Amino acid sequence: MTKIDALRRFLFPCISHTNSPSHSPPTTTTTSNATTKRRLSTSLRDDPENPEDTQETSSSSSPSTPNIPTPFAPPRCSRTMVIGTIFGHRRGGHVWFCIQQDRLSTAPALLLELSIPTSTLIQEMECGLVRIALEFNAGESAESELSSCHLHSVPLWTLFCNGRKLGFAVRRKATQQNKILLKTMQNITVGAGVIPCGSGFGSGLNSEEIMYMRANYERVVGSADSESFHLINPDEGPSQELSIFLLRSK
Repeated sequence: MTKIDALRRFLFPCISHTNSPSHSPPTTTTTSNATTKRRLSTSLRDDPENPEDTQETSSSSSPSTPNIPTPFAPPRCSRTMVIGTIFGHRRGGHVWFCIQQDRLSTAPALLLELSIPTSTLIQEMECGLVRIALEFNAGESAESELSSCHLHSVPLWTLFCNGRKLGFAVRRKATQQNKILLKTMQNITVGAGVIPCGSGFGSGLNSEEIMYMRANYERVVGSADSESFHLINPDEGPSQELSIFLLRSK
């Protein structure tokens, strides 16, 4: 073997090991693997690296809620429950309408005498629907205080029953006979019937029977010039729609 061949066999492996592109240094391989692992973990991670960027993104993506002003709500009607009694002589006479806050009290909150015969009201009630409207025109009254007083203080009303004008309604003050009658019905909350003779109602009419219908009414106060009473039917009783309206115009 010549000296040249010996040098080639010794130097060629050293030169090819240093300059060959197929062999990478160990440090380079480690760095590359670390970079690859870091990229994979970054792509699979749910939590962001910068929380501030996420807050800015969420705040910009969420729609801003405009401040919508709340519309003005009109005042609601006042609704309470009262006891209402319709009564009158069985043969002839007018119908009376009484409102009580307490069934044990003999002083009614409102007592009206309607110019409707008892027999006429019974005929209207057979249809199942009764609307009694009491109207008062304060502009036509000579007494100016009636335009601002309480509705229960109006002395005289124009009466309409189911759209027909049937006379008038007069506010009455409870007499001793009226109080005796209400005391007779103290134990009755809801019901209808006939009170026998000698009840003490009326003057010189003790021999005549009195028909009555007593029930709970819903009192609705719309304003200082409007008020209404609506019959509340018992659950097991027949359906009877009866409403009485008090309306004052100015």
